[in-house]
Amino acid sequence: MLKKVRRKVKAFVTKPFKKPNKSRPPRPPSPPPTPPLSQPPSPPTPTMSSSRQKNAPFLFPRSESSVLPDPSRFFSHDLLSTPLPTNSFFQNFTLKNGDQAEYFHPYIIKPSPSSSLSISYPTLSHNSAFIFEPFNADITITGSDGSDPHSRKTHLISSFSDLGVTLDFPSSNLRFFLVRGSPFITCSVSNSTVTISTIHAVLSFSGNTSSTKYTVKLNNNQTWLIYASSPVHLNQTGVSSITCGDGFSGILRFAVLPDPIPDFESILDRFSCCYPISGDADLTKPFTLEYNWEKRGYGDLLMLAHPLHLKLLSTNDCSISLLENFRYRSIDGDLVGIVGDSWVLRPDPVSVTWHSIKGVKEVHHEEIISSLVKDVNALDSSAPVTNSSYFYAKLIARAARLALIAEEVCYLDVIPAIKKYLRDMIEPWLDGSFEPNGFLYDSKWGGVITKQGSRDSGADFGFGIYNDHHYHLGYFLYAIAVLVKIDPLWGKRFRPQAYALMADFMTLGKKKKEKKGGSFRSDSVYPRLRCFDLFKLHSWAGGLTEFADGRNQESTSEAVNGYYSAALLGLAYGDTHLVAAASTVLTLEIHAAKMWWQVKEGDTIYPADFTAENRVVGVLWSTKRDSGLWFAPKEWKECRLGIQLLPLLPVSEILFSDVKFVKQLVNWTMPALGREGVGEGWKGFVYALESIYDKEGAMEKVRGLNGHDDGNSLSNLLWWIHSRSGDDDDEDDEDGYGGHGGGGKYCSFGHYCN
Repeated sequence: MLKKVRRKVKAFVTKPFKKPNKSRPPRPPSPPPTPPLSQPPSPPTPTMSSSRQKNAPFLFPRSESSVLPDPSRFFSHDLLSTPLPTNSFFQNFTLKNGDQAEYFHPYIIKPSPSSSLSISYPTLSHNSAFIFEPFNADITITGSDGSDPHSRKTHLISSFSDLGVTLDFPSSNLRFFLVRGSPFITCSVSNSTVTISTIHAVLSFSGNTSSTKYTVKLNNNQTWLIYASSPVHLNQTGVSSITCGDGFSGILRFAVLPDPIPDFESILDRFSCCYPISGDADLTKPFTLEYNWEKRGYGDLLMLAHPLHLKLLSTNDCSISLLENFRYRSIDGDLVGIVGDSWVLRPDPVSVTWHSIKGVKEVHHEEIISSLVKDVNALDSSAPVTNSSYFYAKLIARAARLALIAEEVCYLDVIPAIKKYLRDMIEPWLDGSFEPNGFLYDSKWGGVITKQGSRDSGADFGFGIYNDHHYHLGYFLYAIAVLVKIDPLWGKRFRPQAYALMADFMTLGKKKKEKKGGSFRSDSVYPRLRCFDLFKLHSWAGGLTEFADGRNQESTSEAVNGYYSAALLGLAYGDTHLVAAASTVLTLEIHAAKMWWQVKEGDTIYPADFTAENRVVGVLWSTKRDSGLWFAPKEWKECRLGIQLLPLLPVSEILFSDVKFVKQLVNWTMPALGREGVGEGWKGFVYALESIYDKEGAMEKVRGLNGHDDGNSLSNLLWWIHSRSGDDDDEDDEDGYGGHGGGGKYCSFGHYCN
């Protein structure tokens, strides 16, 4: 029997395999050491874009896209010299008219071209198919137009950070500091007459004796509080409007009273004088995320934490006070008050491994090897191939899986054929010789796009307008990382291109403000963490497309694959910083998937009618939860399961570590397999999860499949099922909303997490 080995990673570089028994085929040798990280990358191949200055980042050929929107319409001139966000929490504010809403927890915010901004404290509409937060303009703030008739009426983004954005309305001298998780909306007014209106009727309006606080009761049962930094005279001028008669300069803050309890109002009163203007998220320590808000005014800062914040919050590492009973509702669960301008979040550490965590017993090698030989023999780089960046990437990642499976079952005879196939298939995308498609660099927003995507916004599933970047590039990076592992010399040659693809969605650098002139600069040619939301703690996939429901993401498992593959690239190159950063983002993505996509029986985070009918969310939006998918109706449950599992990888063990939930999900899905026309590929993913608790039953079904997903194979399914331990103690690995079970238990660099 093959002894189970917990492969540990020392300094993030894989150790050589142990010497095998003479009776077994030799395991693959460890690749030779990679060159030092400080060594300059090799020059680009002649077909790539021109001369790069020494130490300058590699760039694919520059693109003149005909489909990308113009960022200068809404970003200040100072920001245009830096890479710009393309999947951010305020993306709607940068597209078309800039007047679609975005969610800032607990409020939905909607700018208007008429120099106004509307605030909604939404209620939940829901049934068994969806949950939705409709926007209603509960409060609208409008400033008087200035004397310059040529000043712009629309908003201007003057700055942004990980946790906030600043919107200016130049024509009315209003500036809004929109910081996520603030129970107040803060507006800086400069000599402007402000009108406060509502779509509801104002039932009562009153102010305190110092004219620095006003209470507005509406006929929708909401009570709003208005705070001023200095005395301001507000008067009700109609059924639904309040006006500041004279030009006012100072700070106005608006907050809804979440519950008509005196304690709640006194809490808002106490923290009304301290306001955040921006917030940064620091990822410099492995498996640690630190929030730091820049604040003004005086006193302590009051913010709100969503359920995943509360789960990961480390009270030992920061000075905060939790106001357990001070709560606002949200589609993501109750938001709870926290006092303090610095938080520390500590997610469960995960181990990024090339192979399965627990290994495959030697008795099962023969069956896997038999399938492996057939799958490898079918690889043909000269055959006609798709020109879609997504499906092409899945194809090469599928082949790369075969190499790692071969390593794990100690059958190295197929490695040379896989290596040749991967080289033949990957190089044309990296050196620009793949004529139907290829990678380009867009300097307008700062990122990698495709040839097809630069001409057609719908091509490559919108990759040219920054949709699904972590999906497509994640598959590419997986294949590249494996090829670097088995062919280090090739890896040295194409390292600049590999790192360019990784940096497109894994850049951590921040823009910096120059001391002189106040302009911004960036040391990177890509925006910070293009897809990942450092407040929600998961990725978005929508790109530069305006959506009424805000940002969205369908497949969490493909997002997980993106960050997992970036970490593998770090392992292949011995880049400890990349492994640590990508692993940290990876575990946050997994935590969020378990909390908001995986719907467990009896959960209370979503309404009961939705929870009763769904085990997974189809598409998760900022302000909506859909049971259907982009490509399938809600009844196609096998697709809903599969899109949250593919591609099947070692890290999938951690994403689906809760065995109790896996049983619920499979039992919920199984009846859908009886529908006529269900694809064999989708069945394979259902059986893969079934094998977590019923290996024999799932194996029998997998052996009877007639086909597989284009990113999957019989070899991969056999490897997966045979690497399930079947140990009884796995049944107890049911850790609710997000403990990763095996992820922490088998974290091979726990010493680096302290």
